[in-house]
Amino acid sequence: MYPPTDVLLAADYAMSHTLSDGVLVVLGFTMILTFMALIMLGRVTPLVALILVPTVFGLIAGAGLGLGDMVLDAIGDMAPTAALLMFAIMFFGIMINVGLFDPLIRVITRTLGDDPAKVVLGTAVLAGVVSLDGDGSTTFIITTSAMLPIYLRLGMNPVVLTVVAGLINGTMNIVPWGGPTVRAAAALGVDPSDIFVPMLPSLAVGIVVVFVFAWTLGMAERRRLGGVVDTSRFEEPRGGGGGRGAAPTGDGGLLLKERGTPRKVLAEVSQDAETEATMADTMLDPHRPSLRPKLIWFNLALTLVVMVLLVADIFPLAFIFMGGTALALAVNFPRVKDQATEMLAHSSSIVGVVSMVLAAGVLVGVFNGTGMVEAMAAWITQVIPNSMGPYLAVITGLLSIPMTFFMSNDAFYFGILPVLSESALHFGIEPVEMARASITGQPVHMQSPLVPAILLLVSLAKVNLGEHHKKVLWRATIVSLVMLGVGILGGAIPLGV
Repeated sequence: MYPPTDVLLAADYAMSHTLSDGVLVVLGFTMILTFMALIMLGRVTPLVALILVPTVFGLIAGAGLGLGDMVLDAIGDMAPTAALLMFAIMFFGIMINVGLFDPLIRVITRTLGDDPAKVVLGTAVLAGVVSLDGDGSTTFIITTSAMLPIYLRLGMNPVVLTVVAGLINGTMNIVPWGGPTVRAAAALGVDPSDIFVPMLPSLAVGIVVVFVFAWTLGMAERRRLGGVVDTSRFEEPRGGGGGRGAAPTGDGGLLLKERGTPRKVLAEVSQDAETEATMADTMLDPHRPSLRPKLIWFNLALTLVVMVLLVADIFPLAFIFMGGTALALAVNFPRVKDQATEMLAHSSSIVGVVSMVLAAGVLVGVFNGTGMVEAMAAWITQVIPNSMGPYLAVITGLLSIPMTFFMSNDAFYFGILPVLSESALHFGIEPVEMARASITGQPVHMQSPLVPAILLLVSLAKVNLGEHHKKVLWRATIVSLVMLGVGILGGAIPLGV
C-alpha cells in the first residue's frame, strides 16, 4: 500500500496574495469550465490543458512562488499511480505480443461455428479478455480484426459487434490500471486497489448483464438469419451461381440477397472480408517475430500470479506489475536488444497516459494549494440540503453516467469529483467511497464520441455512430445502474450514513 501524503493548504506555500473564499469559488468553477471547454471543443490536448489552465488560474489565485511546490507535492502523490499505469500497459502489451491470447482467439473463432448467437457471445468473451490491458483501442482492434470477417461471412450486422465490444470494454474499464480508476485515485489521493477490490461484485454482475445482452442480441441475429447459417455458399467458385450473399448497406448494416445475387456483389463481399482480416496484422499475425509459443505456459502462469496478487493486495499494485514486466521481458526476450525493442513497441501508449497523469499534478496541486477545493466544497455544502448530503455518493454515481458521456474523464475526475468528494467529507463519506461511485458510469462513458477508441471501433467495423448509439446507450445505462446498485447493496458505496 502507498498512502497519499497529507494535502497541503494555501497557508503552507509562499502565496503572493490571498483572496476571499467567494472569489476562490468563482475562480475554481471558472477553471473547471475553461478546462472542460478547451478539451471538449478540441482546442488543446488534455495534457496541455492540465498544465496551462491551472497554471494561469493558480497565479491569479495567488499561488505565486509556491506554485512549483504545489505541483511537485501533487506529482509526488501521483507517482505510484503513474508507475502502475506504465508497467500494467507494458505487461499486458507483452503478453499480447508474445501470443498468450492467440490460442483463445483461435479457439473462439474455430468453436463458434456458424451460429450467430455463439459468435456474438464469443465476441464478448474475446473483448472482455483483451480489455484486461486497460486500452480500449487495443481491445477494439483485436476484437474487430478477429470477429468482423466472421460477421461479414455469416451476414450478421456489424453494429452488434460494436455494441457488445463497447459494453464489455466499458464495464472492464474500471480495472485499477484503467483510465477512470487511476484518475479517481490520483484526484483524491487514494490507492487504486482500495477503489477496485470492493467493487469486484459490481464488476462481476455488470459482466453477467453484458453477457445477457450479448446472448439476446445473438439470438435476435439468429432469428433474423433463420438459424444456423450455411456458409458453404461462400466456398463456391466465382463463376458459380448463387446462394444467398451478404451485401454491406450504407449505415454499416447488412442486407441478405436472395438467389441470383450478382457475382460482382459476392466478389466485393469476399474482398471486404479479406481486407478486414488484415486490419491488425501486426497484433494477430501468426508469424510475427515476437511470438513465444514454447513459453505460453510460463506466460499464462505469470499472468495468473499477477492477477492473484492484484486481488490479494499483498504488495502495491505498481510493484506487482513492475516485477511481472521484468520477468516477462527477461524470460521472453533474453537478448538486451530484443528487450529494448519490446519496450519501445509500447512507448507511445505509455507516454500518452503517464504524461497525462503527471500533468494532472498541476491541476490537483493548484486546486489544493490555493484553497480552491476547500472554498468550493464549503459553498456546495451550503447549497446542498442537509437531507441530501448523506446521499452524495449515490448522487455522484448517478451523475457520472451522463457527465462522463458529455465530458471527458479528465474533466470529470480532475474537475468535478474532487469538489464533490470534499463536500461529502462533511457528511461522513470517505473519498474512496466517492471514487467507487464515480467509476460506475464507465459503460456509458465508453460510448461517448469524445472517446477516440469508440470512434476507432465504429470506423473499423464500418458502422454509423448513430446506429451504434441507438442500440448501446440504453443497455450501457442499465449496466451502469446495476453496478451502482450492487455497490450499494454490498456496502462499497454508502446509501446514507
